[in-house]
Amino acid sequence: MSSSAAPRASTADDVLDPRAMREPLPNAWYCVGPASAVAGGKMRAMALNGEQVVLGRGKDGVPFALRDRCPHRGMALSKGKFDGDTLMCPFHGWRFGTDGRCRDVPTLSEHDASDFSRIAVQRFPIVESAGFLWVNPHLGPADPEAVPAVPALDFEPAGSLVLELEVEASFDLTTLSLVDPGHVAFVHDTWWFRPSKELREKVKTFQPVPHGFVMTSHATTTSSPVYRLLGGAPEVEIEFRLPGVRLERIRAGAKHVANYTFATPMGPNRTMLTNALYWSMPALNLLKPVARPLMRQFLTQDQQVLQHAQAGLDRKPTLVLLGQGDLPSQWYFRLKREALEAAREGRPFANPLTRQELRWRS
Repeated sequence: MSSSAAPRASTADDVLDPRAMREPLPNAWYCVGPASAVAGGKMRAMALNGEQVVLGRGKDGVPFALRDRCPHRGMALSKGKFDGDTLMCPFHGWRFGTDGRCRDVPTLSEHDASDFSRIAVQRFPIVESAGFLWVNPHLGPADPEAVPAVPALDFEPAGSLVLELEVEASFDLTTLSLVDPGHVAFVHDTWWFRPSKELREKVKTFQPVPHGFVMTSHATTTSSPVYRLLGGAPEVEIEFRLPGVRLERIRAGAKHVANYTFATPMGPNRTMLTNALYWSMPALNLLKPVARPLMRQFLTQDQQVLQHAQAGLDRKPTLVLLGQGDLPSQWYFRLKREALEAAREGRPFANPLTRQELRWRS
């Protein structure tokens, strides 16, 4: 894909802080776990780009995300109790509503005129989609059109399978694995996913979509046991969008399968990798006990190779991107740079990519 003809205010590397290109986007939706993790009054503590966040769902069914820190003495609110209306700090019993406002300080005497009504815990925007909770850590006013869309499903799933795995690697390195077609033949060389050990020429068409790009719908091989389960000739479309979202949609007639993968920055060199598999055929629910260990094996392969690669980058933090198979990785950095520059300059995001055909072997 070549650069867009749209004018750009500046593209010089020294204008944008180089450190920004090594950090997650500050204004974007990040997956913070399955919606089921906060069912039944449960709370979930999650690190999001170095910020500790507590998640929950009120009695009204609306999810919330608060900074996991009591302003009194810094205690994690997730260590306390939640009754559906308020979170109670386990240190001194301060209570906070799901809106973050302080509701009660039980240690105050009735003769104490101290006003706690202005005390509040930082609240973060949160939405629910595709069975997951998504939080935007941006603290300023947000333009919804400037933020990449939250992933959604285009069919009603009959079943799903979700796995989470923490990776001791940077967000960028982990996200690159979502757009890298070359590693599959070497990292995921398993009998059930890639029975053929022969490298083959691949020719695919890519085109831009809002905040990302898509490998356009194409017929896939039926040699894989995974695809044979669907029958017919499956059509596959793979989309990547910022900040770190890979959406693989598979269709064989009326049968649908979606394989979604999300990268979530937890902190420096620590990323949550979430894989969600959805299907429209109830009969596939019988295979969940078999599919779960295979999915874990697949993710663990990514986890191990990324952690070893991160160790190498820690010694020498440079990347050599070569050939058409590495162009999607270059596109990721171009998209990220455009998002950062557009936010800094207060202008709409302009996708710098154009339609292109790529060739590589895998």
